[in-house]
Amino acid sequence: MAARRTTGHAAPGETPVPDGPPLAGTAPGPGGPLLVVDGLRVAATAGGAGPATILDGVSLTVGRGECVGIVGESGSGKSLAMRAVAGLLPPGTAVTGGTVRIAGQEVLELAPRARHALRGRRVTLLMQDPFTMLHPQLTCGRQIADGLRERHGVLRGRRNAGARRAEVARRLAEVGLGPEVAGKYPHELSGGMRQRVAAAAALAGDPELLIADEPTTALDAANQQAVLDLLRGLQRDRGMGLVLISHDLRVAFSACDRVYVLYAGAVLEHGRPDELESAPAHPYTAGLLASEPSVRTRFAELPALPGFVPPPGRRTGGCPFAARCAYVAPQCGSTPLALRTVTGGRQSACHRLAEIGDALAAPGDRQPGTGGAPSAAQGEEAVLAVTSVDRTFRSPGGDHHALRDVGLTVAPGSVVALVGESGSGKTTLARIAIGLETFDSGSVRTGGIALPAGRRPATADRRRLAGQAQIVFQDPYSSLNPLRTVGATLREALAARAGGRARDIAPSDVDALLSQVGLPLPYAGRRPAALSGGERQRVALARALAARPRLLICDEAVAALDVSVQAQLLNLLDSLRRSEGFAILFITHDLAVVRQIADRVAVMYQGRIVEEGSVTEVLDAPGHPWTRRMLDALPGYTPRSGARGAVED
Repeated sequence: MAARRTTGHAAPGETPVPDGPPLAGTAPGPGGPLLVVDGLRVAATAGGAGPATILDGVSLTVGRGECVGIVGESGSGKSLAMRAVAGLLPPGTAVTGGTVRIAGQEVLELAPRARHALRGRRVTLLMQDPFTMLHPQLTCGRQIADGLRERHGVLRGRRNAGARRAEVARRLAEVGLGPEVAGKYPHELSGGMRQRVAAAAALAGDPELLIADEPTTALDAANQQAVLDLLRGLQRDRGMGLVLISHDLRVAFSACDRVYVLYAGAVLEHGRPDELESAPAHPYTAGLLASEPSVRTRFAELPALPGFVPPPGRRTGGCPFAARCAYVAPQCGSTPLALRTVTGGRQSACHRLAEIGDALAAPGDRQPGTGGAPSAAQGEEAVLAVTSVDRTFRSPGGDHHALRDVGLTVAPGSVVALVGESGSGKTTLARIAIGLETFDSGSVRTGGIALPAGRRPATADRRRLAGQAQIVFQDPYSSLNPLRTVGATLREALAARAGGRARDIAPSDVDALLSQVGLPLPYAGRRPAALSGGERQRVALARALAARPRLLICDEAVAALDVSVQAQLLNLLDSLRRSEGFAILFITHDLAVVRQIADRVAVMYQGRIVEEGSVTEVLDAPGHPWTRRMLDALPGYTPRSGARGAVED
């Protein structure tokens, strides 16, 4: 086992995180709520089976100067509800009931042109991926200028070019960026900077209501906290309403004044974050909280909600969560759903709250656990050995040093986590280890196979390498062929291992893989589009395991998943590792996930590994400024007593 190491590479140019906690309990401003959604119903109208209800009577309010969170699993209707507010429902869906009022104006009855005029002026959306908002062929300054309103005196035409530049520079400064960013294109910026530019563009029209849809999902903890602080600061300074959509309860609880919990198109609970966190009033909220990994404690197994959110058209009367609820009773499936006031402004839709309230408030059944890496045999070769590796990407615009003198070892059967900010070199190192990317100098041995510097491995070596190491990417939809069934994908992977043809693979072998990752056998006939995100990731995992690899590389494999599905996948990975004996290189930006899955952790910063050691050593007593910054940025995190404040050499 390698000793812990920490380098003295400081973190120059860090953006300071503003001091002080977010506002709590902000009351709606004068003149009544800014947004009132009452009994909103949305249905899928495509297909011949008739309308299928997606949102079933959603009601919520947002006050001026208030931040309201909407949380729930994928498929719960969080984004769709806010798209209905903004008049941006996707094709094949329609509002079938309810009202939406913004600043007292009923918007559902407006003509399309009038609805369009509201966007940017009254309400605007900030999307999860800034690339979906920013045009790749337009400079950032141009995209902000396009949204500016005439009341700023910034009119179109050459005579006003100076005024436009000055106003764009002011808007960039408002989101913490310098004026030079105006001349850059989105691809030239980091993920955190792109999100700031997207915020500046979204706010160019000075809206009264900003809807932020998963704005921090793909960001590391430090950039995540910076974006949240930015949004709250803009909200305070402008006095606008803010809706934060998130599947991460920690994010919503740290930033919001009130939180709505949605499930299968219905509101199941509503209240202040401290109330929901300390005493959940619905089994669904309690289940989500229990599924959250902790940065403090490793558990033997994370409690995971069974099953998935029912799709539209398969939802029955009564409580939509009844089929997955541990406290279900006969009346839950038939009694109409209704929010009831618990105390003050707190509301819950649980019919049995009076009977089970104390049980919901009690901590979940989470038993502390320890790392379970089997001991490597004496002299057994590491499944991954990286020594003094450098990689520089060269372009006319300048060289980018992705990796600088990187060294990393993964022992057989162990789990090593690789963490760091976006652009720190994590994925580049993973792609080099799997033979998908070249490196300039140093040495790399994967599964006992030496990879050549300066060129891709030879064809024969690539085949051998595929039998030693496999990779699971963040987005399984983009890595699975959408035209192939799950069975065809797995047969192809099994045939590659056996050196035969896919048609010769026995159906029982495909069934064994599906069973191994917890999927029903009939899923072999489905295509990726018919699966949920968690199910697609299980298929990607099954395809990787078909090769019986010694090393599995997971590149942000659970980053985009709901907390309940994430818990299922983390439990599955740990179980499979123990039974199959493979090692895992787990790339992530979530330090709580690191605590739950890994034995050792390496921290990357600006292309270097700046700290490495056991998970307990690194997370409980971080020795490098960047590690401490990532921990300090976690919602609700407080350092343990005795954590070191100086950098170890």
